[in-house]
Amino acid sequence: MKSCRLFAALAALGIASMSHAAAPVLVIHGGAGVIKREMSPARDKAIRAALTQALQSGYAQLKAGRTAVDAVAAAITVLEDDPNFNAGKGSVFTHDGRNELDAAIMDGSNLAAGSVAGVHRVKNPILLARAVMDKSSHVMLVGDGAEEFAKAVGITLVDPSYFRTEERWQQLQKALKEDAEKSKHADEETAKHFGTVGAVALDAQGHLAAGTSTGGMTDKRWGRVGDSPIIGAGTYADADCAVSGTGWGEYYIRTVAAHEICMRVSQMRVPIRRAAAEVINQEIPSMGGNGGAIALDADGTIAMPFNTDGMYRGWIGADGVPHVAIYGDENDGTAEPLPAEASSASSP
Repeated sequence: MKSCRLFAALAALGIASMSHAAAPVLVIHGGAGVIKREMSPARDKAIRAALTQALQSGYAQLKAGRTAVDAVAAAITVLEDDPNFNAGKGSVFTHDGRNELDAAIMDGSNLAAGSVAGVHRVKNPILLARAVMDKSSHVMLVGDGAEEFAKAVGITLVDPSYFRTEERWQQLQKALKEDAEKSKHADEETAKHFGTVGAVALDAQGHLAAGTSTGGMTDKRWGRVGDSPIIGAGTYADADCAVSGTGWGEYYIRTVAAHEICMRVSQMRVPIRRAAAEVINQEIPSMGGNGGAIALDADGTIAMPFNTDGMYRGWIGADGVPHVAIYGDENDGTAEPLPAEASSASSP
């Protein structure tokens, strides 16, 4: 079905609208790189509190009649400001001891999108990504140019020291030591410790949006950019589906994971939970990758598949009650069972 393309064309002409009244829904994630044995009770409590705050902040936008884009930006801003997540403050360090931040946002109602990559001083990259979408003729800006644009449109810039936390610095020191001991870059090890934040939302007008923000991969080199700011890889939304991914970004780029999920929903009419599970728990693991995603369709159906120990995640719907979970053995009611042969193939 080509409903998303038809809608975009009609909307551009200003002659039709395919929106419909809907019960607002917001879904968030804070990364799929959870290692259960490393979680302390205090960290568990802090993570759940932050997820709850992000849900409440984003849902307040929806309840006030604002757009799905507003809700996504509000929720992600809360997570970027919390040092427990690998986005904004608390982002991981590159091999050279710097923070390089990426983000993207997409409006499913008209396929507008904005993204930034490799920024060092932007307090909230998701807000800059939105500014690229709303206030420029471009989709992606990177590095110094993105920060010059941030100045021009009034996005808050901070000293790079703002992003530093001792925990992330020590993670880099450990990775550098592994580099030296193994006499090679420890991609296989550090790739297990990924983290990203994201949100997808459905507003009262029936419009969808998606956003993702990340500090990337610990010890990354050479200006590496992952899937989060790449439209279609880690972030995508159309009239029928919205997705934000978290995982080993190279595999999400190679499978164009977020777009692939939405195309299965929009054109093949595959139920969203099955579509998300097929891509995240079959296609990506079959290539050697791992991770998770959150997905939402125009009917408000939620999918949150992952194939790691856990994924920081939560959702809030018509009852206005935040629901949060971390570990794989917490039943969040959104899993789509896969055939036995697929389940055995989905182990990271």
